[in-house]
Amino acid sequence: MGYACPVCSDPQADGGHLANHLAFTAMLGDDAHEAWLDKHVPGWGEMGETELADAATEEVETVEFPQVFEDTVGGLDDGGDPPAERSGALFDDAGRDHDHADHAHADRMRDRGGAGESTDEETAAILEEAREMTRRMLEDDGEDNNG
Repeated sequence: MGYACPVCSDPQADGGHLANHLAFTAMLGDDAHEAWLDKHVPGWGEMGETELADAATEEVETVEFPQVFEDTVGGLDDGGDPPAERSGALFDDAGRDHDHADHAHADRMRDRGGAGESTDEETAAILEEAREMTRRMLEDDGEDNNG
């Protein structure tokens, strides 16, 4: 079971994935996703992931997906061993032998917008809004876990 995006029908594993899909797609300029959120979840831009997930899943029916994300759930339902290979396995060892100067490089790249290119004002504003939403989401999650 999961959720189909009410706008584009993309399958989402749970409410958190649905909330992130809707919000990030809207923030990246998809008018249809933004319009759906504005209509069905007023104030969505001020919500954290959990709050948005709760509100969005009230408006969307659960859907049975025949093979939802099988690379991450195989073997768990039947009590068997988890799969030998899992999503992200290629990255398990990546970055272990890195120099801390890499972090400074990443900070410079972030400040310039990513790929070493300067960003225009609109892109910089979008990136800053995304950072702020992430910060609020992490604060919300920390409050949920602490109390």
